[in-house]
Amino acid sequence: MRSRWRGWAWGLPLLLAGCGGPDAAAPRAAGALYFDVRGLLDGQIRRLDLAHAATLKRVSVRGGPPETVRVPAVKWADELQLFFQADINKAALRGAYAVDSARLPDGRLRRTYTRLPGRSIAPVARLEVLSAGAAPEEITADVEQQNALFSARKHLRLDLRQGRLAGYAVQGTQKLVLFDTLRYAAAGQVQE
Repeated sequence: MRSRWRGWAWGLPLLLAGCGGPDAAAPRAAGALYFDVRGLLDGQIRRLDLAHAATLKRVSVRGGPPETVRVPAVKWADELQLFFQADINKAALRGAYAVDSARLPDGRLRRTYTRLPGRSIAPVARLEVLSAGAAPEEITADVEQQNALFSARKHLRLDLRQGRLAGYAVQGTQKLVLFDTLRYAAAGQVQE
């Protein structure tokens, strides 16, 4: 069982990353028009690398039972690469999102970025940031990709406590032409 897990533990991030990672060559908008997911992730990766943080990871593929393993040595840039897909601060996406803000009864702020109709170039259909003061506590994103050979949907979630990443999760499906739909879920809890 452990050898099967190791294959997925190392292969799943590569599989998911191959579905469209961060576009380092894309020009950045002058100033952050939308929430700066990339900046948040870059800062968390630096902090987690310095702390030599581990992760407790749970993965389930094709509806199978989840398998859990503690990963003591994590390369955080690779581990969180998939979450860079939620970056909507690119020049090509300027004006692609409607922004809605709501103050919750507990005082927290929920800001929602929703892709406008006719803006299919934007892979993030919806990004939601829940904040207490200036510090985000929860970030969720729905990412959709589709072409003639491939379609994928992912729900991404980052949980932060006092400005520090505490957990992360992804649930999704991907479909290649002539192959069955692959359903997967992966989650990690940061251990410092």
